[in-house]
Amino acid sequence: MEDNVLRKQPARMPTEVLHEVDTSSHTPTFSQERSIASIRQPDERLVGDVGEPLNERLYRRMRFIRGFEEEILALFDSGLLNGTTHACIGQEADAVGVVEHLRPTDHVFSNHRCHGHFLARTGDAFGLLSEILGKPSGVCGGIGGSQHISAPGFKSNGILGGTVPAAAGIALANQLAGGDDLSVVFVGDGMLGEGIVYETLNIASLWHLPLLVVVENNGWAQSTPSSLHLAGAISSRFAAFGIAVDEVDTTDVLVIRKLAGEITERQRQQGGPAALVIHTYRLCHHSRNDDNRPRDEVLQRWKLDPLRVHGERLTDARRDHIDLEVDSALRDLVAQGLRP
Repeated sequence: MEDNVLRKQPARMPTEVLHEVDTSSHTPTFSQERSIASIRQPDERLVGDVGEPLNERLYRRMRFIRGFEEEILALFDSGLLNGTTHACIGQEADAVGVVEHLRPTDHVFSNHRCHGHFLARTGDAFGLLSEILGKPSGVCGGIGGSQHISAPGFKSNGILGGTVPAAAGIALANQLAGGDDLSVVFVGDGMLGEGIVYETLNIASLWHLPLLVVVENNGWAQSTPSSLHLAGAISSRFAAFGIAVDEVDTTDVLVIRKLAGEITERQRQQGGPAALVIHTYRLCHHSRNDDNRPRDEVLQRWKLDPLRVHGERLTDARRDHIDLEVDSALRDLVAQGLRP
């Protein structure tokens, strides 16, 4: 068992990156950003189609995110990418399960670990890969990189907790527009020490804003365990502001999907803010190569890999077929992205 678990782990020491990316004069206007994102259609081998059975589609989308992250890490190892990246390996069920219930008119905000949220929301693998490669064909013209993504219906940046007030601003705009659109912000447990978060929760509660805060508690704020930086319960922080909060400890995409559906439906009918706390685990290093967590702890958590948990609901034949399709699509994607 341990050998099989270790074989899946993507964390390898990357080589030093020596290349520089040309970012000269590729700043897109908002209208250009919108047109770039709007014309790019997701590859059905990666996101599935409307007729695909639910369990297969959910597995395919998580497998897509996992494979994309592994390709990005491999490109860093090969010296083809600058800077750094923060993979969400092990947390794919959160993004896929929540985004399943969002409409095109809803808005998603994310943080430094944003790839999974972006891909679950848009399916735009080529736009994200090109952005990370620093190319003009990227979502933001190649100047945002791995963390700073701006696309229709999606925004992220690397400022801890900084997207929470921005998400509340969109929630206010939705409220003033008179519809039932939601603003959803994914955050980690590490942002719970930021004062701006609590200022925003106070306003969201007072103004009854349609804001959903999804906390992905993976137990570690970079290299610091929660026991050393987080006092009290996470749910209590929302309850203190009178915000409805649901909490789940799982890597099962079906459990997350069901709970997220109940929360979003309640918000659309009744309005007001809500929080969903998901206790999960990051199976890869924090960034490219930094990981000082106990080895045995990580090995044990691989047994709850969301792909493994949900993959057991598929036949071996269907799971293998999806794996082959996703791998083929990602090979094509990387080859296309690396072309001059």
